[in-house]
Amino acid sequence: MGDRGGAGGSRRRRTGSRPSSQGGGGPAEEEVRDVGPGGDAPAPAPAPDKDENRDSDVGSGHWDLRCHRLQDSLFSSDSGFSNYRGILNWCVVMLILSNARLFLENLIKYGILVDPIQVVSLFLKDPYSWPALCLVIVANVFAVAAFQVEKRLAAGALTEQAGLLLHVVNLATILCFPAAVALLLESITPVGSVLALMVYTILFLKLVSYRDVNLWCRERRAKAKAKAKAASAGKKANGGAAQHTVSYPDNLTYRDLYYFLLAPTLCYELNFPRSPRIRKRFLLRRLLEMLFLTQLQVGLIQQWMVPTIQNSMKPFKDMDYSRIIERLLKLAVPNHLIWLIFFYWFFHSCMNAVAELMQFGDREFYRDWWNSESVTYFWQNWNIPVHKWCLRHFYKPMLRRGSSKWVASTGVFFASAFFHEYLVSIPLHMFRLWAFTGMMAQIPLAWIVSRFFQGNYGNAAVWLTLIIGQPVAVLMYVHDYYVLNYEAPVAGA
Repeated sequence: MGDRGGAGGSRRRRTGSRPSSQGGGGPAEEEVRDVGPGGDAPAPAPAPDKDENRDSDVGSGHWDLRCHRLQDSLFSSDSGFSNYRGILNWCVVMLILSNARLFLENLIKYGILVDPIQVVSLFLKDPYSWPALCLVIVANVFAVAAFQVEKRLAAGALTEQAGLLLHVVNLATILCFPAAVALLLESITPVGSVLALMVYTILFLKLVSYRDVNLWCRERRAKAKAKAKAASAGKKANGGAAQHTVSYPDNLTYRDLYYFLLAPTLCYELNFPRSPRIRKRFLLRRLLEMLFLTQLQVGLIQQWMVPTIQNSMKPFKDMDYSRIIERLLKLAVPNHLIWLIFFYWFFHSCMNAVAELMQFGDREFYRDWWNSESVTYFWQNWNIPVHKWCLRHFYKPMLRRGSSKWVASTGVFFASAFFHEYLVSIPLHMFRLWAFTGMMAQIPLAWIVSRFFQGNYGNAAVWLTLIIGQPVAVLMYVHDYYVLNYEAPVAGA
């Protein structure tokens, strides 16, 4: 302390050269206070914030008496750290590199297998015969039949019981007629059969909704005793009023029917939400995505999936379980990648393109299913049009009739399993029930995941079922189709 008794200028130089740091603790503060008994020392500056302290500490390390504080490691859940963007980028880079290696290995082993002509042959056996397209055109007959039934019900020319009977016959024919054609007509290809059956399945679901909504409108109209009450009941049935609302039975026109049949939804309304205009740039982007992703899917299937499936037949024939598991895991990567591309192509590109053309306002075709922590959440959010239809026309009606939630949920999965099997077994001309079993297995799987896996573990379990479950079904059907169509004639000979 003796050297501090000098001139005030020296004291000011000493205090002026000292950095302001809270990290130094008490001794540094005492030294500042000792200076200036004569009053000529400047007043201490206000304490800077922590960032300035850290910068000043770097410049004078001999004043840093403390460099540690109470804190958790970043990977600890208690740290509150959540910015893992760099790790996500690393995962993307590793994914690209690993798949690039697989792609290069595939090219070296098989060469270029992409053949656009082969794609055309999947749809047509005879260039002068278009059975799948003819089936799609004939579907208009069933739509017009449902429309005519509704017109007569609205006019009172048919009783509700007679109308119900005609609708049931029409809907049953919608499912049976294309199935019979696909099974009996040899000129139709499996791919053409799948597309035709999908069109008829969509038509079936749409006409069920069309019939139900018009029935609900008739029931509300029957309860109204005045014209004003009937008009207000019609607005409630529409789900809300718009600028130009249509009330029942003014909705029963061909224009309204075909707008609904072409719109990207399965649930009918009298007044759909409409967008104000067609965004040409948005539409062009969606169309370019559709074109590019279609080519990409075809190329990946021909170049990557087909060789893997072909190489999987011998392990299945020899029942070599280790090789079967190896083939399954090898098929899982391209199958899942193609499924993800298909999801984006169909639910985002295609459905948004159709919605933009038709100025259809409700664009919620999917939700954040990729964050699913349970199997139930996945099925409720990955295909919103089907989920809305099941909820509106299947699940809630069962609850109103006195069924429990578990029975109603099981009924929904049963109907979904039926249509999955319908779209696979009939085009392949074989009934193995793999798709049906896979869908019904979602019920116990949903219970297991929700019971034993929570949070991120549940999300990982959902992803694992998606990545592994689909290739299992693919290999089962391909193996059975191969045995049925290629090995059976040889054995008979």
